[in-house]
Amino acid sequence: MGLQPSSSVPIVTETSWTPGLEGRRGPLYRVIADALAEDRDAGRLLPGTRLPTHRELAERLGVTVGTVTRAYGEAEKRGLVRGEVGRGTYVRDKASPTHMPRPVEEGSAEEGSLVELSINAPATPEGDPASQALRASLEELGRSPRLAELLAYQPPAGGLRHREAGAAWTGRFGLSVRPEQVVVCAGGQHGMEVALAALTQPGDVLATEALTYPGIKVLARRFQLRMQGLAMDADGLLPDALEAACRAGSVRLLYLQPTCHNPTGAVMPEARRREVAEVARRHGVLVLEDDSYGLLPSVRPPPLACFLPESSYFIAGVSKLLTPGLRIGYLVGPARARCERLAEEVGLASLMTTPLMAEVLSRWVEDGTADALVVAQRREAGERQALAREVLGAGVRCRASVPLYHLWLGLPEGRRSEAFTAQARRHGVSVTSADLFGVGPGVVPAAVRVCIGTPRTRALLERGLRRLREVLDAGNEPLAVV
Repeated sequence: MGLQPSSSVPIVTETSWTPGLEGRRGPLYRVIADALAEDRDAGRLLPGTRLPTHRELAERLGVTVGTVTRAYGEAEKRGLVRGEVGRGTYVRDKASPTHMPRPVEEGSAEEGSLVELSINAPATPEGDPASQALRASLEELGRSPRLAELLAYQPPAGGLRHREAGAAWTGRFGLSVRPEQVVVCAGGQHGMEVALAALTQPGDVLATEALTYPGIKVLARRFQLRMQGLAMDADGLLPDALEAACRAGSVRLLYLQPTCHNPTGAVMPEARRREVAEVARRHGVLVLEDDSYGLLPSVRPPPLACFLPESSYFIAGVSKLLTPGLRIGYLVGPARARCERLAEEVGLASLMTTPLMAEVLSRWVEDGTADALVVAQRREAGERQALAREVLGAGVRCRASVPLYHLWLGLPEGRRSEAFTAQARRHGVSVTSADLFGVGPGVVPAAVRVCIGTPRTRALLERGLRRLREVLDAGNEPLAVV
């Protein structure tokens, strides 16, 4: 049931607006945009009202900054708001015209449509091999005598066969584990949630790289953890920064992505992994290693968990390597630690992870389909990166040293990340500001993340990249006059 207009609700004229989301259904970003439209139409948001910043509203609602960015973008496409470079987002009058590009429809060739380069996902080109593999697997399962078994309750950690597949998949990353160390989760994000629930208490310090995956920030707020961003360089987390944080106070858990860091793409060298592991061991810090992209490089250092087996937890990713729709990921605990606590958290939240999808992935791991899909994604990522380098030009600071579906694009001097992101959207291409990834009060670099996997075709990707190149060349747009 949606919000109802009420004369007792005060008119909002400053940045204190918080949408009422109770009873609404659909994707969260659209729900926020719907609430904004209703409040404007009911007179609770007057034309010219400046809305909260993306970060402010995200903190109020307990969602990611990216969700608010998409919500404001959706509202701007509907003509509800306008973004002004360096000033914020303002409510439009109902009669105000809007010329924002519409989101591109699948297969559309409209020149004015928005090209989405802010969602980090693997490519699904025409003839997508993952779709073909899934179709074949479902046909086989339909004839399998085990089908009824897959519709029954399973142990919270997953059935033995599925945990064996998880151990085999983790071995692809260079980490040898036993099935009893594996907990089958509904994707990597769920694995992170399970780990935090099992390993931390409210008030604990969660250390991360100074730039980190935004999903961990949302979970930290949910579990009332104190986040601490640690300094990093082109190779990732600095061991001295972890050492200093541990000496200054008790760090309970370190979350990091040493291979194909999101957003920078950094790959931590083996020597530094050993140093970080030694600091964590010396101070009794647990480590949660997220390897969402780890198989995209054909050559990579061993996981950090290899150097800290007694207190490392490892997420063996699937969504960014095969396809996100399976919603399966593997959370691996230390060799000597029991995984009952991890399994208990899965059981408390959802009883179990969907066994049908776990079975599909198990078959793919066993028969080599998963390996073939990784090779295909690696090839596609490399070819899309080559296209991006060609379109953006040699003079652009764009980190892409290994095959990945995201690029870390450094901005020219004098450009700000949030302002550039808003300007790019007005010119028909969506990217992600560096502010979304920052942890703590440190200075956020002038950069944006550019995701090159989402466009279904390379022609659409090229269109988005060319628009991005035009925004880079255009310089800052002048401030609008209210």
